[in-house]
Amino acid sequence: MAELSVETTAIPGLLVLRLPVHGDARGWFKESWQRAKMTALGLPDFGPVQHNVSYNDSAGATRGIHAEPWDKLVSVVTGRVFGAWVDLREGEGFGTTVTVEVDPGVAVFVPRGVGNSYQALEDGTAYSYLVNAHWQPGLTYPALALDDPDAAIAWPIPLERAEISDKDRGNPTLAGVTPFARAAQRVLVLGAHGQVGRALMRALPDARGLTRAELDISDPAALEAFDWSGVDVVVNAAAMTAVDHAESEPGRREAWAANATAVARLAALAVRHDLTLVHVSSDYVFDGTAEVHDEDEGLAPLGVYGQSKAAGDLAVSVVPRHYVLRTSWVIGDGANFVDTMARLADEGVSPRVVHDQHGRLTFADDLAGAVAHLLEVGAPAGTYDVTSGGASRSWADVAKAVFELRGRSGSDVTGVSTTEYADGRPMAPRPRHSTLSLDKIAATGWEPVDQDERLRAHLSR
Repeated sequence: MAELSVETTAIPGLLVLRLPVHGDARGWFKESWQRAKMTALGLPDFGPVQHNVSYNDSAGATRGIHAEPWDKLVSVVTGRVFGAWVDLREGEGFGTTVTVEVDPGVAVFVPRGVGNSYQALEDGTAYSYLVNAHWQPGLTYPALALDDPDAAIAWPIPLERAEISDKDRGNPTLAGVTPFARAAQRVLVLGAHGQVGRALMRALPDARGLTRAELDISDPAALEAFDWSGVDVVVNAAAMTAVDHAESEPGRREAWAANATAVARLAALAVRHDLTLVHVSSDYVFDGTAEVHDEDEGLAPLGVYGQSKAAGDLAVSVVPRHYVLRTSWVIGDGANFVDTMARLADEGVSPRVVHDQHGRLTFADDLAGAVAHLLEVGAPAGTYDVTSGGASRSWADVAKAVFELRGRSGSDVTGVSTTEYADGRPMAPRPRHSTLSLDKIAATGWEPVDQDERLRAHLSR
């Protein structure tokens, strides 16, 4: 018995699933749809809302090549079908054809805009399909002639002997098909004027960006009153990030209001309105005892800021289509550690910088690029660690690199322990190790740019 697997095809997004079929003298059993297992192997978490069954009396019954405006997962209930798919979406792949015989051990995921047709190979054949949009009367979408010479489908049962509807006999050839227009996701960026928000607006140029003045996510009335009907994806880059202030009584309330309570409300709205929710999180959700943190590590925040961010992560995890991007040491447009060190270097100051906290810089453009990448490839929902690339280093190492790039000696930076640095000043606890594993996001095809390359470019501006 084959193990469950997911295979790609010549048509982007068209996936063939090999299903384990458990049989004995009584018959057989299979899991036609198993969300957790299938999405873990790369099937999009497409959110089916309707289940249909197509029954075919006789071998040769052939359904026309239709490119519906929804995604579908097709599997056989009984019998066998010959499936043919033609990419009718606009773009370079227009006209690409794939054929597969589908029996109980095979399923096929068909993305919207890909024309699909099925020919029954046995009498009494039935196949079922899950779709992620409700059928409505009056829908129009591209269709293709079954005998199109460019698609050149080798039907097992010749079309002259097949049972075909009159409507499908009148479908046009490829030359007469208006390609299926790829609908762009409607993206809303919250916190659009922050360091990460501005980078997101560059990486997602068609997105709509809102500042806190335009939509305060800590205001439940404002969230409820907002019109979500024109939104497919919400990217939340809004947060309270004053780590030390969060340890004060007013700061604690602000951190929990912005990083936890507001995020929980966003998550509830995302579920209610069927939105994809992207949320930017932090290495502060960990206690820093592990030298490298991966996505499966348990949450163990040390301070109020980290606790409030961890609570937000948990709230987002209930949204069926979600991405939590954990990151560290963010550098972008605005006040940040690198710019501060550059200013001190230029002013002739020789600072004391902690040498016992380790991690990687994350340049905001890299973080924003990772968000755009996950949305573009339709990566499985879940949590992803994201930083710029390169070796782990201390804050003192970063400061020395900045000084050298500004023409100063790295020895002008004095490394001190966190305890020494904090002496006499109120400071929130910080994770000693903030290095995040990039293996999971790299498996989706995203490649980080080395932090040293980013650092040089940042300072040159």
